[in-house]
Amino acid sequence: MSTLPIFMTCAAGVESLLDEEIKRILPGAKIYPQRGGVRLDGGPSEVMALNLHSRLAQRVLIQVGEIQYANATASDEPPFRRDAADRTQAVDENALYEMALGIDWTQWITPQQTMRVDSKATNSPIHSLNFANLRIKDGVCDSLRNATGERPSVDTRAPDLPLVLHLGPQWASLYVDSSGEPLFKRGWREDKGDAPLKETLAAAMLAAAGWRGTPDAGGALMDPCCGSGTIAIEAAQIARNMAPGMQRRFAFERLAPFCSTEMRAQWQRLKSQAKSAERPCAVPIHCSDVAFRMVDFARRNAERAGVLDCIEFHGGDALERPAPVLPDGMSGTLMMNPPYGERIEVRGKAGVHSLTSRDVAGNEERQATDSDFFSRLASHWKRAYTLQTPGWTAWLLCPDMKLPNLMRLKAARRVPMWNGPIECRLFRFDLVAGSARDKPASLIH
Repeated sequence: MSTLPIFMTCAAGVESLLDEEIKRILPGAKIYPQRGGVRLDGGPSEVMALNLHSRLAQRVLIQVGEIQYANATASDEPPFRRDAADRTQAVDENALYEMALGIDWTQWITPQQTMRVDSKATNSPIHSLNFANLRIKDGVCDSLRNATGERPSVDTRAPDLPLVLHLGPQWASLYVDSSGEPLFKRGWREDKGDAPLKETLAAAMLAAAGWRGTPDAGGALMDPCCGSGTIAIEAAQIARNMAPGMQRRFAFERLAPFCSTEMRAQWQRLKSQAKSAERPCAVPIHCSDVAFRMVDFARRNAERAGVLDCIEFHGGDALERPAPVLPDGMSGTLMMNPPYGERIEVRGKAGVHSLTSRDVAGNEERQATDSDFFSRLASHWKRAYTLQTPGWTAWLLCPDMKLPNLMRLKAARRVPMWNGPIECRLFRFDLVAGSARDKPASLIH
């Protein structure tokens, strides 16, 4: 496989963080952040390294085709600009078929293997995604039949060749999905509760906070609403420098460009190097949850992830849980994806309080519950994390843009992030004794 454009998808708001991560994985790579992801050029070696090491990307896609519609203008750029001669002008599903037919699929799979086409559209003039998928499938099958006399079959569950078709307002691009299952599926989370946080979003929260798992980059970590343990487990793997893709398989392992003896040996070397780069955890990591069942889930997930010995688990309400005692000179990071009505109901004392003082209905009642939880959480932090155990910074992911007012705390930062379809902000609060208005400006940044 010659060098081709690679597009790494990610959640909205994570593009700049993914840019920084790729620079660490592939020093010297030319990277171009775009909405919804990052693009770069690369070959099989880069594809393998990115799948193995990226914590923030959702998929690693390899572009194999592109067409531009007849009415496209110079400002209507597709995700990748290839040579103009490579882009035909079209506006219907037949052009999608011709694009797929013109690709040499013998370089990717054999007729004995399977395939699947998925599509995503943004303001596309092509209205039937099912028909678009069908035309791409027909093009792939006819291309292989013309070359070999046989055609592959379709497997909707675990295809050897997963294809992704992106349909924009003026262009269409076809990709080979080298990841297969999305990268947030690390291979260790089998126990989960309601509205689990994706591993990639947990990693993005830690990256936005500058938490690297060392005493001088975030220090200790505490998640008092841990659920199934996603944030704490991601943090522990970061602290131990564990590659997130070590415990899973990827679609590229069944594709021809990666199946030669040389490439298989290189893949094994990459994994061996990643394993040898692991290190002991250098900072304390704590997590707790009001539901003891979830604490058990978190503990089992941590064991499967290989970081059980790195995390201290507790049960208890976030409104009562005391702050962990920090080692001398070490700061601490509170990292929370707290309950909010669009995901799960507030539990513990705030939840009980709301049920016994019900006087409104519907969303207004839910907002009152959230407000009570967050105001009481801030009061608890002032007691436990500023007066008794100072040195903490808190980060909360929440869709309510008025959260600082609810908590009566000054937000030092607001990082836009999306939790699935929910637009959120990752709020940073510097926990200092007294009022933030009494502190020097240098402490409120």
